[in-house]
Amino acid sequence: MDLLEYQGKQLFRDHGVPTPAGRPAQTVVEAVEAAEELGYPVVTKAQVLIGGRGKAGGIKVANDRDEARRHAEAILGMDIRGFTVHELYVEKGSRIAEEYYAAILIDRGAKAPMAMLSRMGGMDVEEIAERDPAAIARIHIDPLVGFQDFHGRRLAFEAGIAADVIRPTGALLARLYEAFVAEDAMLVEVNPLLVTEAREVVALDAKVTVDGNALYRHPRTAALRNPGADDEQEQMARERDLTYVKLDGNIGILGNGAGLVMSTLDVVAQAGGRPANFLDAGGGSRAEAIVDAVEVIVSDDRVDAVLFNIFGGITRCDEVANGLVTAFGQIDVTVPFVVRLDGTNDEEGRRVLGEAELPNVQVEKTMLEAAARVVELAGEGGGPSAQGGEPAR
Repeated sequence: MDLLEYQGKQLFRDHGVPTPAGRPAQTVVEAVEAAEELGYPVVTKAQVLIGGRGKAGGIKVANDRDEARRHAEAILGMDIRGFTVHELYVEKGSRIAEEYYAAILIDRGAKAPMAMLSRMGGMDVEEIAERDPAAIARIHIDPLVGFQDFHGRRLAFEAGIAADVIRPTGALLARLYEAFVAEDAMLVEVNPLLVTEAREVVALDAKVTVDGNALYRHPRTAALRNPGADDEQEQMARERDLTYVKLDGNIGILGNGAGLVMSTLDVVAQAGGRPANFLDAGGGSRAEAIVDAVEVIVSDDRVDAVLFNIFGGITRCDEVANGLVTAFGQIDVTVPFVVRLDGTNDEEGRRVLGEAELPNVQVEKTMLEAAARVVELAGEGGGPSAQGGEPAR
C-alpha cells in the first residue's frame, strides 16, 4: 500500500523525522486557508501516487494569497501521468542549500534492509543512478543489530556529503529506519533530503510503501487507504480475498498457488504471450473462489483469452471444474478459456467440463500446450471462431 506524501510525512513525524510544516487540502478554499496559516512563501503540491509531479506542473511556489489560489485552482483536477489530482499538500517554503537522496528498502536478494544515500537528490535521480551507480552509497542493515551510528557515517563518507551535516544526516537516517521497521514498510524514500541554508537536514518529500499483509497491525495506516484510487480489478480481488496483481498484457492467468501462477506467467511469456494479471485463487480452492476469480479476470476488458491452470494437491480438480461451470452460468463470458487440470480428481474434473459443454472452453493436457494455445487464441482476438485445440468434452 502506497501512501501520499502528506500521509508519509505524518508517519515520519511520528518517528521524529524532521519535515517542514504543512497542511493537506481538498479544495481551493482549504488550500488558501492553509497557506495563510503557514505564512508565505508556501509550496502547493499535487498529491498523487506517481513521480514526476514537478515536471508535470504539479508543484508550485506561492508568495501571496492570489498565487496560492491560482496554483490550487490549476493543480486540483490536473492529470499527472494518468492520475487525477484530488488532494493538495500546502507546505511552508524552505530555503534550499543542498539536495540529497535517501531511502531504506527491502533488498530481496540479500534478504535484508538496505539503506541508500546520495548527494545528488532532486529530479531524475533514477537517471543519475543508471549513468553512475557509484553515485548512490549503499549498506545492508542486519535486522538483529538495527541501524547504528557507524552506518550513517559510512553512508555519508561514501556519498561525499558535506562534513558539517554528517551527524544530522545520520540521525535522520536512523529515524527513517525506525519508521521503516515500526510501520512494516517495504520502502521509505526521501527525494530530496534537504539541507537548508541554516544547515538543518529535513525530509522535503516522503514516498512510503507499507506491507499490505501487515496492515492488520496498523489500523490507523490501513484507514488511510483510498479505495477509489485502487485499480478496479485489484479492488474487486481484495474484496473477495483473492491475491491479484494487474499486469500490462492481454492474457488472463488463473491458478492455485503462487508458485504455480508465477511459473504460468513465465511459460506464457516464453510462448510469446503477455500476461494481463497474476491471480492466485489459493491452495484448496473451492468452487466459490473460482467463481470470484473468473469474475475478476473477465472484468478487465483488455483480456482476450484466459489460461486456467490448476494442479490438484489439496485442491480437487472436480471442485474447480464445478466452480468454472457455475461461473459460466452466472457471468457473461465472451473470451476463450484454455483449461489445464492435473492432479487430484483431474479425470473427474475433465468429465465435469465435458458434460457441461461450456462454450469456447478448450482443454489441454500439459502446461506448455495450454500456454501455446492461449497465446494463439489471444493473438487471434479470441472468440468462438478460433479454431484448433481440444474442446472440453
